Amino acid sequence: MITVNQTTISEAQILQEMQYHPAKDHRAAMIDAAESLIIGELFNQRLDELGLHLQTGEQLDSEEQKQNALLNLLIETEVAIPCATEQECAHYYQQNLAKFCSSPLIAARHILIPAPVEDENARANALETAESILEALTKGESFSVLAEQYSKCESAKLGGQLGQLSKGQTVSEFERQVFSADEGLIDHPVESRFGFHIVFVDFKQAGKQLPFEAVKTRIKNYLDKKVERKAIAQYIECLISKAKIEGFDFNVSASPLVQ
Repeated sequence: MITVNQTTISEAQILQEMQYHPAKDHRAAMIDAAESLIIGELFNQRLDELGLHLQTGEQLDSEEQKQNALLNLLIETEVAIPCATEQECAHYYQQNLAKFCSSPLIAARHILIPAPVEDENARANALETAESILEALTKGESFSVLAEQYSKCESAKLGGQLGQLSKGQTVSEFERQVFSADEGLIDHPVESRFGFHIVFVDFKQAGKQLPFEAVKTRIKNYLDKKVERKAIAQYIECLISKAKIEGFDFNVSASPLVQ
């Protein structure tokens, strides 16, 4: 049993709350559920202390919406959340230029020799086949002909053509290797969760730096949300440090982080 300023949170409440907190094991789920209930109780007690209520006539369809509206009201009243200045946004942009580029583009062909990840024998056989196809290509064999003969991808009907690709369109392990390769035939089979790929990069265009004005709003939204999360976390720690909580230990310092 847990008490929060003499208000009891029962084991039954914690068990009920656990369904909303998937975790690696039962104990971790119980801890997450207990934390959530304690913080919720602290919010409700603080709302009562301040006499905060929703405006009469405000239409909310569910109890969850009502609780969220009350929480927002409490945060607006109690937590000072600064907004990122243009100077801060510009500084973040300069420190993270690589994040603000258009996606590089490639045009590529591939031959897929499939093999399940969990089947070691199939993977070994697929690699051997891929290496033999790669050798044939280096000796002048036609990529299109070999793609139609061996590839188990729908693109085989098009000679292995994947068309123009930008980042995010293929699985990460394929993307990582193909986008870092030079134009031409990649000199080794590219391994992915699907099997092994023989890849020819026909065209490659590097991403272009986006101007600050084009990404300023995105940066400001990111920085504002980051500051908001930190401010709310500090506010929660402040409520915890001031409360008398028995049966649960947050390990929060008694010194409030928010004045």
